[in-house]
Amino acid sequence: MTATPSTPEAGPAELHGPVLAWFEQNARDLPWRRPDAGAWGVMVSEFMLQQTPVSRVLPVYEQWLARWPRPADLAAEAPGEAVRAWGRLGYPRRALRLHGAAVAITERHGGDVPSDHAQLLALPGIGEYTAAAVASFAYGQRHAVLDTNVRRVFARSVTGVQYPPNATTAAERKLARALLPDDEPTAARWAAASMELGALVCTARNEDCSRCPIARRCAWRLAGKPAHDGPARRGQTYAGTDRQVRGRLLAVLREATAPVEQAALDAVWHEPVQRARALDGLVADGLVEPLEGGRYRLPEG
Repeated sequence: MTATPSTPEAGPAELHGPVLAWFEQNARDLPWRRPDAGAWGVMVSEFMLQQTPVSRVLPVYEQWLARWPRPADLAAEAPGEAVRAWGRLGYPRRALRLHGAAVAITERHGGDVPSDHAQLLALPGIGEYTAAAVASFAYGQRHAVLDTNVRRVFARSVTGVQYPPNATTAAERKLARALLPDDEPTAARWAAASMELGALVCTARNEDCSRCPIARRCAWRLAGKPAHDGPARRGQTYAGTDRQVRGRLLAVLREATAPVEQAALDAVWHEPVQRARALDGLVADGLVEPLEGGRYRLPEG
């Protein structure tokens, strides 16, 4: 049984001011937040930050933008070069999707990332979250931007539960829209601020309520922080998985300057069935291109 909150349930007016003021004082100075990043810099960051911490993204992001400062620069390269430059960020299909988006931007929009939400959503590899994030962070528009951090902040502060559902629900989207400030600049700032709060303070495992600007209004804290009673949280195992094998195979191909023989790939993993399955998956995903004679390379077309 949960305790009854001693203060009214947190609503938009009670959340906006404290969170925005906190963000003003505590926002990290990240390159994709700077004015000179532009919409392309924001888009690149959003692709890279999916399931990857900021500390790992920063060096790759800087190298990527130095090499490909505009979508057309990336579009002119073979998709395999995007996979090569992705390095060890993980989930390398994101590199192919970003390359595909760059090609579409170059062909359909004259090389400029579109500001229209529907046009962003129509780009290959762009889902609802990324389209909303680019429209909000790059163009200052009013959109609900629901990443894992924002969903956790809203689940705790408003809904009163420790964690949001494993997959985003219609109820969460409705709540996020209800919490949006009315004017566009404030709404865009709110999207960034609530995301930062979840990343730095209202974290998944070690929430720091003493630093939270809305702790006194947080429904979950006021209810005594009831433990999560929904479906088990999904873990992210890596060692021994096909993901690890795929990563090792790709590492060989990224470092090679010529097509790689099968024997070089066989040496990276001891279990032949899992190794073959991982390689087949890379080929099916378009991340690896098989050649005659049992050789492989990163995709060139």
